Amino acid sequence: MSDELNFAKTILAGRSYRDVPDDEILTKAERLLDAWMTGEARMERPKLYDHYALVFAALLRRVHELEGRVATLEGQKEPHP
Repeated sequence: MSDELNFAKTILAGRSYRDVPDDEILTKAERLLDAWMTGEARMERPKLYDHYALVFAALLRRVHELEGRVATLEGQKEPHP
């Protein structure tokens, strides 16, 4: 088995979290977590939970974006009589 990965550092690849698009964070996080759950990759422990903040921040931004889109769509609806 390979060395233990640092979750956030692996996703960020030396960049600031502000420079990594949410889609990239979520895609890489999903791959890393899947690999960790199946035993294909090892993550630093107990630090893994500390790095979930990166994923949570991306998910929160995505939720806010989707809420805005839903609100816009709802505002475009014509009221039913």
